[in-house]
Amino acid sequence: MGPSSVSASASTEAPWFEPDWPAPSSVRALFTTRHGGVSEAPWDSLNLGAHVGDRSEHVAQNRARLQAAVHERGGGTLRFLDQVHGCDVLDLEAQPLGDPLQGCAADGSITGRAGQTLVMMVADCLPVLITDRAGRRVGAFHAGWRGLAGVQGRGILESGVEAFVRAPNAASATATSDLLAWLGPCIGPSAFEVGDEVRQAFADTHPEAMHHFKPVAQRPGHWLADLPGLARLRLRAAGVSAVYGNDGTTAWCTHTQSARFFSHRRDNHRLGGTGRMAACIWLV
Repeated sequence: MGPSSVSASASTEAPWFEPDWPAPSSVRALFTTRHGGVSEAPWDSLNLGAHVGDRSEHVAQNRARLQAAVHERGGGTLRFLDQVHGCDVLDLEAQPLGDPLQGCAADGSITGRAGQTLVMMVADCLPVLITDRAGRRVGAFHAGWRGLAGVQGRGILESGVEAFVRAPNAASATATSDLLAWLGPCIGPSAFEVGDEVRQAFADTHPEAMHHFKPVAQRPGHWLADLPGLARLRLRAAGVSAVYGNDGTTAWCTHTQSARFFSHRRDNHRLGGTGRMAACIWLV
């Protein structure tokens, strides 16, 4: 299920929900909300970010709760990355299961092994989960506008799709048409105000991206950007047409849904900080 299918009362209490998409039975995923943890304001309460000023013992307890929920669903160790709003993707099949990933700067990860739970933290940026119809591999990607736009039209999603379909031998290769993607909650198109430089970063390589920016009244050079719409555009251009989840409606907006989601843009300046949610995916 997803945000649009959760009642208002449940949405303020549930610590996580499972994506509503036709992933194969070997693939499990969940997305956390701000509820169900131990952190105090302004990180209340299920903050999973260790870099946002929250007490380290609270973050550890929150991560332990998430780890327990993943274990109950057949998942393995949570694998956090150092996210830097870039386009690099880490293949965890090349990493020993017990190795810590501290210091690994990347905004995407993939694996074809059970025992590894891929984690992407967000608080306005767009989380993207990908698998294939056979359920052989999974990937998780962090798509803020910088990573999504990338350089010369190559961003985190292009890097992710390329890494995902890359295989050690032709027999296990995956076509992009066999991929499924799920877009999680992010700042919505009614709240994500950007400048001309952001609009141009997308339009330079994908002119049709202009349709995903609306002018802000009385503020020349300012635009409301549709981040999930831009992601769908880039995925479609990369050959991925089966895309589920965030459709840009209010229920998915981290900025608008303050009772349910953390939002860096909404709360960081106003409250002095905010927490981080996580999109998780794994093989069983």
